[in-house]
Amino acid sequence: MESPFVSGPSGPRPGSSPSANPNVVAVAAATAAAAQFAGPLMPFTAPSASVPRPFSAPPPASSHRGPPPALASRPPPSAAFAAAIADSNGHSFDNLDAPRISQTTPAQRTPPENAPTLATAPPSVVLPRVHSIGRSTNAAAAPVSAPLSLPFARPQTLQTPLSGPRPTQPPFARPPPSQRPISVPPTSQPPLSRPSIPQQPAAGPPTSQSFGGSSSLQPFSASSTLQPPLAGIPPSQPTFARSTVQPPLAGILPSQLTLVGPTASQPTFAGSSTSQPLGRPPIPQPYMGIPTSQPYAGRPSSPLYEGPLPTRPFSGPPTTGAPFEAPAWSSQPQEMAASVPGFGQTPPRMFSMPPRAPGQTLPSVPSAMGHLSLAGSRVSMSQKINPNQVPRPLPSSSIIYYETRQGNQANFPPPANSNFIANDTGNCSPRLMRCTMNKIPCTGDLLSTSSMPLALLVQPLALLHPSEEPIEIVDFGENGPIRCSGCGGYINPFFKFIDHGEKFICNLCGSTNVTPQDYYSNLGQNGRRHNADKRPELCRGTVEFVATRQYMVRDPMPAVFFFLVDVSVNAVQTGATAAACSAISQSLADLPDGPRTMVGIATFDCTVHFYNLTRSSQQPLMLIVPDIDDVYTPLHMDIIVQLTECRQSLEQLLENIPGMFGSNKIAGSAFGAAIKAGFLALKPTGGKLLVFQSVLPSVGIGSLSSREAEGRTNVPASDKKAHKLLQPADKTLKTMAIEFAEHQVCVDIFVTTQTFVDIASISIIPRTTGGQVYYYYPFSALSDPGKLYNDLKWNISRPQGFEAVMRVRCSRGLEVQEYSGNFCKSVPSDIDLPGIDSDKTIMVTFKHEGKLQVNSECTFQCALLYTTVYGQRRIRVINLSLTCTDNISSLCQSADLDAQFTCLLKQAASSIPMSPLSQVRQQITDLCINILHSHRKYCATVSSFRQSPETLELLPLYTLALSKSVGLRNDGSVDDRSYWVSRVASLSVPLAIPLVYPRMISLHDLATKEENGSLLASTIFLSSEHIKDDGIYLLENGEDGLIYIGNMANQDTLQQLFGVSSVEGLPSQLALQQFDNPLSKKLNDVLNEIRQQRCSYLRLWVCRKGAPSGLQFLSYMVDDKTPGELSYVEFYMHVQQQIKTF
Repeated sequence: MESPFVSGPSGPRPGSSPSANPNVVAVAAATAAAAQFAGPLMPFTAPSASVPRPFSAPPPASSHRGPPPALASRPPPSAAFAAAIADSNGHSFDNLDAPRISQTTPAQRTPPENAPTLATAPPSVVLPRVHSIGRSTNAAAAPVSAPLSLPFARPQTLQTPLSGPRPTQPPFARPPPSQRPISVPPTSQPPLSRPSIPQQPAAGPPTSQSFGGSSSLQPFSASSTLQPPLAGIPPSQPTFARSTVQPPLAGILPSQLTLVGPTASQPTFAGSSTSQPLGRPPIPQPYMGIPTSQPYAGRPSSPLYEGPLPTRPFSGPPTTGAPFEAPAWSSQPQEMAASVPGFGQTPPRMFSMPPRAPGQTLPSVPSAMGHLSLAGSRVSMSQKINPNQVPRPLPSSSIIYYETRQGNQANFPPPANSNFIANDTGNCSPRLMRCTMNKIPCTGDLLSTSSMPLALLVQPLALLHPSEEPIEIVDFGENGPIRCSGCGGYINPFFKFIDHGEKFICNLCGSTNVTPQDYYSNLGQNGRRHNADKRPELCRGTVEFVATRQYMVRDPMPAVFFFLVDVSVNAVQTGATAAACSAISQSLADLPDGPRTMVGIATFDCTVHFYNLTRSSQQPLMLIVPDIDDVYTPLHMDIIVQLTECRQSLEQLLENIPGMFGSNKIAGSAFGAAIKAGFLALKPTGGKLLVFQSVLPSVGIGSLSSREAEGRTNVPASDKKAHKLLQPADKTLKTMAIEFAEHQVCVDIFVTTQTFVDIASISIIPRTTGGQVYYYYPFSALSDPGKLYNDLKWNISRPQGFEAVMRVRCSRGLEVQEYSGNFCKSVPSDIDLPGIDSDKTIMVTFKHEGKLQVNSECTFQCALLYTTVYGQRRIRVINLSLTCTDNISSLCQSADLDAQFTCLLKQAASSIPMSPLSQVRQQITDLCINILHSHRKYCATVSSFRQSPETLELLPLYTLALSKSVGLRNDGSVDDRSYWVSRVASLSVPLAIPLVYPRMISLHDLATKEENGSLLASTIFLSSEHIKDDGIYLLENGEDGLIYIGNMANQDTLQQLFGVSSVEGLPSQLALQQFDNPLSKKLNDVLNEIRQQRCSYLRLWVCRKGAPSGLQFLSYMVDDKTPGELSYVEFYMHVQQQIKTF
């Protein structure tokens, strides 16, 4: 069938050319008047450069059993995350919190030209560095025409502007900075050759329906209030339909999967969940002048975990909040040389690729991997293959009821994107921790023979399904949780009690320990304690312990959020400043309630502007810091204050900022100085720094030169040094990031730009501090404010924690090889996480240090010490015990496709900045062939068309999709590829496959799809053969939604869906509205369901056949053969040929 697309290379991202947006003119007109700055110079003192780090040696552990704990945690949270959820249409429902869509203000509207601005500037003072300490600082404010600048000098005294712990009182048991250099995880790691290391949010019901399942299922929260759509819950949300049949796997015999038990295979890609919309018609509401689409609120559709049920034992202090907050644990001080892997290092070969025998070579990959021209004979086979025979993913919306252990052995987990409800019967839920193989090889030789990596993907704060039991909170009192005196492991269901219960043997190191008297219990005939089923720590794979004082050196830190907004001329004129201020203002209500929540705000262009939020006058005082090479913060000023005290003045300030800087002509950006100033404000307490950046940092510390000319789109494949443009330009920002992490400051950056900003350099800051980069390119003030608002809302309201430390332990015979993800590493055994949230995943790879016994249990234990947003210290302990095997056939059959591919994806992403793209593509193909060859050699009993294990039969498809993805295509821009690498670093398992193999559904026939099933169940293979000229299609990868409209699409359908009769009337970036017709409602329901599953608000792009946007859509058709690339059938046959001739 003739392809409906025009052949040719992929075009630029839709809407990528920054055209004259009418929106830009409107924003400029709205902010035309400059504010008058008033006030005399106010001399003040700034902090000195050297401040002792708030860390000290750990307290004596004489009162604790065994060595000092390597973890610590805090008490439970005090309030549940409020459900403030909005669907894409802005309508609300009874008993639900409606989204806060504030009335549009002069700064938010697009007034007619020459309309006067109502915004007025607050009084401002330039903050000098005074020479004399005795100079008066109480001069009255007098208006001046503009900020003044005078010679400045640093004061000689140091004051702390916030009431936090004294600088000499460290919060954790760690050596001071001068004694403990910190190394950062690699920003990039080479392919796969022995692990180098570097993430699945839990499922919940779609927010667009109420729970209709059996009442016997335990709800996620005590609240039974219906939740509206767009709750931001992670992928694979079930509808609780009582269907128990799992559709057959692609290309294998049909099977039913209702209650998952031990099995040698698992289904492949399971699609989205089902959803039933609520019956009330939506009520459109305006948002900043854009269409009535209400931004996705980014919250989970169901109330978050509130701690143990009242009737459960050992639940600890009652909690009304979400206990998903993060920790920081004390660990043994240990000096180590500061090293920053991933920067300027020689990439190792990819792990799990055994060395070649002398003279052995692996045949080179044809053009699909090298992007060269391909001769058809290269992939011709002796027999023709029907394209319908090759394995393909089949979606499913059936609910799977999964028990983690059964019959004293682990059950294989269901696919990551399937609709499952897990019952913790000793092992943790696979949402929290998933292994690449569900049986552990007894020896390193066996692991090497299989060519598969042995790794854990840990998502410690992942959301649970609302029908799953909440994680129990256990309080052991003053003595803290029971631990092994040998390895420090925490008590878990696999501790073996002996001598009538007076002693226990650690399952991790084998040490024998004495049972404390107050914990003694008799044993039954089977050797189990009589009270084992009543103690959560002895029968559950995941528990949370309340941390005691011995785990803390200072009081838990408050929840501090500091906002930095770019007000340079580019940010103001494109509407990015107004969008950021509006998003912050609307999100204030989603910050944690209570007196411990503190906020601050600053703006920046070529200078940094702080704001005193608690002045007695009506307007905040602007404090200008002009020194951007050696930045400082004002003292004795209320820069960070309690939210309850400054809410009104902060909202007024956010409303005025766009007008205050409406006529700003400063083009430069002191990004480095601004984040350093924000860090200095947060330094006494720690907290989150949320930065809104629009242009390339150009002045002050951390300034960057434009490397765009060197790395424009279509970098020649022959350029062997092109990958170096994906490395940080210098070490300045990296050094700053290490200091931020040391003082528990987590940085998130929202890049709202229309130009090159060097993501490769600035992403090192969130990568090191446990943060994240959000990328809006090209930024549109018409369609992107909705996504910006929802991204910020979810960022501050999702389950999260601060000052966290994580360690993974394993049974003797294995050892941790490396961690990978967004963190900072100060000691070899632990990783420091200034911020951790429900979306972040850490990858941990292992290697053998000895031999494991056949049929014994190998246990992995992850311990996360963190502080909740409500100031409670917790230790979340996650356990997974798997059987050891010496049979390679059993090992291959136990492979987990989702975890295996996620591991491959993360390793490839870390290799991109270190190696040429062609080399990375070749390496991932080699690894795929190695894995499947091992199966054929050691496992296959008869010759067959398919020579891969059923569990891995889709690995060639996902490998090809990875090679054609944004990160590995030759036509990607530098910033696009850098952002892709940054995103993959902390990506969760359920989002890994959709990122490279998106989901495509048809929209023109929504009216004919069944009402009682998920509208996402009928997915289409990614081939242009399935695209019709009269069709309308949606393709989504969890980040973007591409809507393809055929040239012959029905005009009535276009009118119902988009309100236009021709595709020419649609902008390239779409803000979807809901119209009063069933088809439009169904489309909005589809988008709401996707946003729930992906926990992300999609940016919608309109793609047309024959236009560059159509080529962009075509680039995602993985099944197609394009110039220089193999089709899926050709690539599959190439892999099978290489397996036979290996």
